Amino acid sequence: MIDEGREVRRVRALFLSDVHLGMRPTRITQLNDFLRWHEAETIYLVGDIVDGWRLAKSWFWPAEYHQLVELFLEKALAGTRIVVLPGNHDEFLREYLGTYFGEVEFVDRTIHTTALGKTYLVMHGDQFDVVVAHAKWLAYVGDWAYRFALRVNLVVNWVRRRLGLTYWSLSAWAKHKVKNAVSVIGRFEEALTLEAKESGVDGVICGHIHYADMHERMGIHYVNTGDWVESCTAVAETEDGVLELLRWTETPQPRTPRRLRLRRAPAR
Repeated sequence: MIDEGREVRRVRALFLSDVHLGMRPTRITQLNDFLRWHEAETIYLVGDIVDGWRLAKSWFWPAEYHQLVELFLEKALAGTRIVVLPGNHDEFLREYLGTYFGEVEFVDRTIHTTALGKTYLVMHGDQFDVVVAHAKWLAYVGDWAYRFALRVNLVVNWVRRRLGLTYWSLSAWAKHKVKNAVSVIGRFEEALTLEAKESGVDGVICGHIHYADMHERMGIHYVNTGDWVESCTAVAETEDGVLELLRWTETPQPRTPRRLRLRRAPAR
């Protein structure tokens, strides 16, 4: 339960990705709760926020989705800069690259500079996924397999709840244990790290593979935001310029914190 005396946390920037609005087994209630308790000067939506692949086949837009959109709009009206970086599942948004809608802007990639002066390349990462780029039909097969794993999870975790056990993720287990999956993640990280080196930045922040992580194994600070389908993870830059990987494990409750105070957006 959330402590009723808890204060809204303020950070310089928030990075989140892979929400997949339209895919039924997602954690939108948890994401709404997370956003109510966090304020940021800039929010980066690092791709696959909307799952156009799913919505094109079957329209699914419950009340929780409306609440999420309203939260983003409320934050934008309060002066928060929101940067949308489309991914492969919401690639239709790439038609709007370079455009602004108030405090919301659409870009393919961008550079974020921390309070410590560190620079980070920010992008979804599907541009460096060979399957997505050259064999889209195989990407659809992988998407089907992932959704099948999520359905299996529903049954497995129903049993686990009856036994008093915590949530367990089949897909996360596979990413840790299956040799080919570990290899794919490693190649993805290597490709993004190389792009960051060639861009002359200190690090890279991405999404796409639904595997939250943060390390400097290749001489570049690699940061992956994870997802809001299962892991409920995001990355925050603190007021001191430090990047933190956040896992939101709170149980939402009806009470909400005070509403944001509107402030004038800074002149560009």
